[in-house]
Amino acid sequence: MRPDTPAEHIAEAERLIRTATRYPEDQEPLLLQAAAHLELGDARDRASALYDRLLSASPANPHLIKARQAANLWEYGHEAEARALISGIRAAAPTDPAPWEVIAEALESHDELEASHECFTEAATLLTSEDTPLTQATTALLTGRHRVRRLLALPHDDWDMVADTRHIGPIPLDELHDPKRIWALGSNDPAELRAEIARLRAELGDRRAALSRPFPVAILHWPARELSELLTSYPTLTSEYPSHEAHLTKVEASLRALAASGTTNLGIVTGSVPSYEAFAASEKSSPASPSLLAEYATTLAARGKATPWPPTPTAPCWCTSGKPYTECHGGNTP
Repeated sequence: MRPDTPAEHIAEAERLIRTATRYPEDQEPLLLQAAAHLELGDARDRASALYDRLLSASPANPHLIKARQAANLWEYGHEAEARALISGIRAAAPTDPAPWEVIAEALESHDELEASHECFTEAATLLTSEDTPLTQATTALLTGRHRVRRLLALPHDDWDMVADTRHIGPIPLDELHDPKRIWALGSNDPAELRAEIARLRAELGDRRAALSRPFPVAILHWPARELSELLTSYPTLTSEYPSHEAHLTKVEASLRALAASGTTNLGIVTGSVPSYEAFAASEKSSPASPSLLAEYATTLAARGKATPWPPTPTAPCWCTSGKPYTECHGGNTP
């Protein structure tokens, strides 16, 4: 059951903070989730302290943490600090779409529409090209840019057309982002109100679908050394992993099959024997149990450990061979 009230959000944040203490290797994603719950519980000062704590510990994704900190600070009266953080992120030009989306939406929510549009456009220019396939994250940037451009009454451009094409909801993107929708909520015309309720339901359905999968559908990958150690310690798992080469082939085949069936948001999580044994102990289960492997993969993904699949053709292959994906497991891609 999802937290609903401020008290429930704060309780969930405290649970995540305790969990981060038990699993220091997963501290960053757990504390980021905790900070989000503190914001929803209107404990923004505590959320700010958590962001500062993360930034003082050489985090893996400092730009995202700074972006979240900026959005949070602005919401409780620290506009100057928020603007300084946003300017720093834009100057750093991160290649991760997430911080761009956070700061652009923060500007949008405070009616800084021109600055928000500039931010979305900078990100799109940096992160999209003819040679780079669109991901869910970069599509979200184009969708946000589309929304802000509608608010600014700007004509459609090529990126707006891409956003329209990628949108899969039952209500067209132009309708969802129509500034006049807000006026319809004050109408006395039942037909107008029914139409607006239908639009809002569609938008809420899309949002719930996104929230229902906060992490990728992930396949577990074992590096050669880890797999050898795993099978030495737990030989009953040999039936799952007859050889490392067969394991790598199966990972790629499984992901392609999922993609062909229409499953999106796919990823790969990399296992290690100490982490797996700790997970088994926390589940009061035996590491020798094949049924535990899928649960372990799901838990790693939930902790933010998944790498999106597929890589771009020229990016290093997920198997860590060092070869470009298209020359390794991405060869002969359908």
